[in-house]
Amino acid sequence: MPEPVAHRRRPESISHVGAKEAVDLATAQPENVFLFAPNLIGYTRVILAAVSLHFMSYHPVACTITYSISCLLDAVDGQVARARGETSKFGAVLDMVTDRCTTSCLLCYLAIAYPTWAILFQFLIALDFSSHYMHMYSSLATGSASHKKVTSDVSRILWLYYNDARTLFLVCAGNELFFVALYIAKWTTAPVPVDLSWISLPYVGHFLANLTYAEAVACLTGPVCLLKNIINVVQLWKASKILVGVDLAERAEARRTRAL
Repeated sequence: MPEPVAHRRRPESISHVGAKEAVDLATAQPENVFLFAPNLIGYTRVILAAVSLHFMSYHPVACTITYSISCLLDAVDGQVARARGETSKFGAVLDMVTDRCTTSCLLCYLAIAYPTWAILFQFLIALDFSSHYMHMYSSLATGSASHKKVTSDVSRILWLYYNDARTLFLVCAGNELFFVALYIAKWTTAPVPVDLSWISLPYVGHFLANLTYAEAVACLTGPVCLLKNIINVVQLWKASKILVGVDLAERAEARRTRAL
């Protein structure tokens, strides 16, 4: 007979190393995790993101190139880590933090470039950080080895998102491409060489008649950005429920212990 939910114990912590012991090990460096190849790629991403931020306000070409390379390397470090047997918790967190900070820096610029939509970009930053922080914390609280280890019985959407490498790449790439397209749209006026003014829908025909390449890319990738943020909402909600479930289990366990 299955154990009652309130009496089920959480999995033991994924790490049995204390904080002091972990610091001593990192200082002694019997194996230099900091210099693992995927982590070196991660540092390169940070540098490229910093360079793109430097150029963001006055050199769109340099900014776009360095930002895009930084994002594309996100698809490389994980493969290198698995191929070389150099997966690490440090690398996973470095990757996630780099993603969040890089996108947020671009969204901050977009909030300035499109002041009418500033509140929306601020909301997207808050949603991105909160959903990933809550998801990471809930993964640790339940003893998961990785925030990407999501089972279909917890959330089918998150399972499809994290467990299909192609879906994960396409959604993340499309989301970033949408923001990059919005950035480039502020710097270019070259129209798409196709006359679409014949479309008779109100406002649409006029807009399409003057559509630039960057705006066309933004239109195509906008639905992907919407999907990515729906996933963020689902992730935030599921992580919140998991943490509440952990709280309830611990409170039930505490009451049972006091009753003995």
